Amino acid sequence: MSLTHTDVEKIAALSRLSLTKDELTHFGEQLSAILDYVAMLSELDLSDAALEDQTAEHHNVTRDDIVLPSLSREDALFNAAETRDGQFFIQSILEE
Repeated sequence: MSLTHTDVEKIAALSRLSLTKDELTHFGEQLSAILDYVAMLSELDLSDAALEDQTAEHHNVTRDDIVLPSLSREDALFNAAETRDGQFFIQSILEE
């Protein structure tokens, strides 16, 4: 599929790219080559291909949740610039 110069300009505008004429030509050729390759892939007969979620067998590798000791509230808030009601206090930066 060959893209026209106008097609490439539209794609560049949608992507908010300002390209020179040389860049439009260069990227137009590259995009056309990519679309040609995708067109070749769409011609493949995949009717006999098995659908699989993954090509390799992976198992869940997460660990069990284990409750461990953590910082006390006082230690966690020790270097805070300001606290209120046992929590970090940060001034609002948004207008209400």
